Amino acid sequence: MQPVEIYTSPLCGFCHAAKRLLNEKGISFAEVDVLAQPERKSEMITRANGGRTVPQIFIGDTHVGGCDDLYALERAGKLDALLAA
Repeated sequence: MQPVEIYTSPLCGFCHAAKRLLNEKGISFAEVDVLAQPERKSEMITRANGGRTVPQIFIGDTHVGGCDDLYALERAGKLDALLAA
């Protein structure tokens, strides 16, 4: 299974929704709280090709995007394949 990394903020409802989907599917992930670790925000922006909002979700080397993008992958039946790649 590909490693999953998600940049979040504790005040972000979309972050909570994305993490809920991952947890419901039993997918472990590494979380980077950019509010608690502000020095990591520039890293997130670089990796996300300029994306400044949270969540920013990565599966392996693939930048998924945000919460809506993650749910779109799940609805399209593509999330499991990306995780397994």
